[in-house]
Amino acid sequence: MKFGKFLLAAALMVSGLTASAQETERVEFNHHWFLQLQGGASYFLGEADFDDLISPAAQVAVGYQFTPVWALRLAVNGWEHKNGFENSTATYDWNYVTPALDVKFNLVNAIAGWNPNRVFGLNLMAGIGANIGFNNVETNIVGGYRLNEWWDGTKVRPVGRLGLDVDFRLSKRVSLNVECMSNFLGDKYNSKAYEKDNFVKELDWYFTALAGVKINLGKVENVIPVAVPVVVEEPAPAPAPKPVVKETPKPAPVVKKAPEMQTEIFYAIRQTTITEAEQGKVANLINFLKANPETKVTVTGYADAGTGNPRINMKYSQQRAENVAKALTEAGIDAARITVDAKGDTVQPYSENDKNRVSIAVAK
Repeated sequence: MKFGKFLLAAALMVSGLTASAQETERVEFNHHWFLQLQGGASYFLGEADFDDLISPAAQVAVGYQFTPVWALRLAVNGWEHKNGFENSTATYDWNYVTPALDVKFNLVNAIAGWNPNRVFGLNLMAGIGANIGFNNVETNIVGGYRLNEWWDGTKVRPVGRLGLDVDFRLSKRVSLNVECMSNFLGDKYNSKAYEKDNFVKELDWYFTALAGVKINLGKVENVIPVAVPVVVEEPAPAPAPKPVVKETPKPAPVVKKAPEMQTEIFYAIRQTTITEAEQGKVANLINFLKANPETKVTVTGYADAGTGNPRINMKYSQQRAENVAKALTEAGIDAARITVDAKGDTVQPYSENDKNRVSIAVAK
């Protein structure tokens, strides 16, 4: 970048040109706090049918997004756990609360780069916390059996966590959030001990599936003005005056300039149909073409680069341009006067992303 600026400065000096500046904008990521509110279910791995071991769960989390990729959050989740006892159809339950510190890694931003208009985000998570168990009354005697490691009162045990969550962006502030997390802690949490030498099985496991909202607090992006040099050519020295020969002036020929018109038809995201709000622009274009039968029109479709992919965006831009051309021919405009083109997301005529979902018609 510095080398490019040096070359530009050198070119200005050699060519005797001066530069002025015009303001444009650049959007950059801004570190910020966020809040998550979620509810769902937990499943404790045990000796009963799957649906008998599902319990309600809830979670509140406050986090800080340091970079587009890395974030840290403090989450508090809990409610109820259920488990079963071998050779018995009975189940028992107890309550718990787990405060935990999690690290979040945004896989999409790490691979594709940060995009403020991206709809989908996928985060990998890992963390540690403390599981606080209480209300362990039913485990004393279950189905006529006394559990071999029954505990009472309140027990605090370290817990490890691994999981992922998915964000679906609704606005700059709010996203829908779905999270799946596996939690593991030492044996005997379920009032039973595993008697064989197997590290994985000696751990007690429970899993949570939660859904809710993520709310960004503060600004999530910075709009930065950028000075873009505009090259202005200095006038050349005036030539030496020549003798003035007076001649009878001739009347200048009158050149009739052909009329021209340009209009922009905008679309909603992933839409190609002309809305009622834009129909008036199409009607004005039809009236202009009928009033000026010698003019021709070029309709070019575009798609925004912030959503979709190049293949889908090329399809959208082609359909947008063709729908405008169809409206013209249905109004009686000769198809021979109409040229249709599509740029997909390879050309962005506007700096604002959403405005690039457009068909631009130029008649002259």
